[in-house]
Amino acid sequence: MSIEKDIIKRSNSSCELCGSTESLSIYTVPASPKDGIDASIHICNTCASQINNPEMVDVNHWRCLNDSMWSEVPAVQVMAWRMLNRLKAEGWPQDLLEMLYFDEDMKTWAEADGDGEEDEFAIKHIDSNGVRLQAGDTVVLIKDLNVKGGGFTAKRGTAVRGIGLVHDNAEQIEGRVNGQHIVLLTQYVKKTN
Repeated sequence: MSIEKDIIKRSNSSCELCGSTESLSIYTVPASPKDGIDASIHICNTCASQINNPEMVDVNHWRCLNDSMWSEVPAVQVMAWRMLNRLKAEGWPQDLLEMLYFDEDMKTWAEADGDGEEDEFAIKHIDSNGVRLQAGDTVVLIKDLNVKGGGFTAKRGTAVRGIGLVHDNAEQIEGRVNGQHIVLLTQYVKKTN
């Protein structure tokens, strides 16, 4: 049997990352220490295009990694880790990453293409105490803030749960206060545990 037939059989003719059964192809996982079937996975065009074009990533598509990260196939585990690591600022991927355990060889393979490294030029959201903020964190307001267009004042001590990060501005986060979705400046919040 050829490698391609073995991979198709192993995957049960479906994408090993998201489970799709349409537009499938063999994808060789970069920087693999092995060759052949152990270095390749069966994926759909949607997964392949988002892996190869990070700016086109649909975060919700990758919720499928909640299942595929537990695959018995090391190449699938590595690609799941790489995509979760790429998306970890969203909050939920970080939670999944914390559940994954790799031995040294797997960790080395997963990090081999640079997805394990943090971009030194990436925008970092820092609270008033200098603590790094992540999507999904809970913050507390450190002063009363007039909410423009909201018609109310967000009081000091108000907790804002499940914040979102403004990806193109390190000084802004998003959250709900008094049932309204608002943008907050990071200098007026502090992260809670």
